[in-house]
Amino acid sequence: MNAPAEATVDTAARPQAGIGFKTIQAGIGLKAMHVGELLQGRAAVDFLEVHAENYMVAGGPFLRHLERLRERWPLSIHGVGLSIGGEGPLDRQHLERLALLVRRFDPLWFSEHLAWSSHGGRWFNDLLPLPYDAATLNRVCDHVDQAQQHLKRRLLLENPSTYVEFAASTMDEGSFLAEVVKRTGCGLLLDVNNAYVSAVNHRRDPWALITALPPPAIAEIHLAGFAEDHDAAGDRLLIDTHGAPVDAAVWALYRRAIERLGPVPTLIERDNDLPALALLAAEAARARQVQAKVMAEACAA
Repeated sequence: MNAPAEATVDTAARPQAGIGFKTIQAGIGLKAMHVGELLQGRAAVDFLEVHAENYMVAGGPFLRHLERLRERWPLSIHGVGLSIGGEGPLDRQHLERLALLVRRFDPLWFSEHLAWSSHGGRWFNDLLPLPYDAATLNRVCDHVDQAQQHLKRRLLLENPSTYVEFAASTMDEGSFLAEVVKRTGCGLLLDVNNAYVSAVNHRRDPWALITALPPPAIAEIHLAGFAEDHDAAGDRLLIDTHGAPVDAAVWALYRRAIERLGPVPTLIERDNDLPALALLAAEAARARQVQAKVMAEACAA
């Protein structure tokens, strides 16, 4: 579980090749219903993110559209099926298909989740939680090392939204993630919405997670919306649906994170009840405005 060699893995914490804060500030997730408008230039966004598993194919219209969009915008590729936290070995075929996709589109970042989604040859349509203990830490670090060496680039690991916790955990989530970064040299994708959802569900302060993460490792931020319900005791239960605008409480936490971290490229995630492209672009613009205002206030102080 050693840090990957510099010769084969990109260990930069921020975008390279002359891409800086002025050009890469706020992006949106690419959805098929918006492709036509994007190709016509109808959205002022700085980058697009795609789910890797939707493009791990040999050909077809999805790849053709993505190639055309890649000519206009840099990409972030976000995986949902590598099962970094799974008890079994990483799926070599899945990893190879990921590598082909990454080589083809050369994204700014490739990210995955601190979760598991497969076991014993069966795949689940969920990102499932882990116990934060020494055995899990060793396994996750091994898997991150393997993925980074195979993809020949730095992987960003995302904090998940969770609804249950393991009594066997001996570490908190922030300490666990920080140790993975220390051992593997990976980066982090800070999902502010997930931090808020998990904190409300487990009666914690979301800021504790954010302050536990090493700032130089955080290369991308996600913002999304949630749904609200109540548990058997009548307490709030938040569900990470990606089906609503970013909540006011998440915007407030995001601003606080930017005050701590400085400008970090930020993605608006929306996967359900998709709005018009203009509304997603407006949320991305709001993230850009938050960053600009925080930076202006810092300079004036």
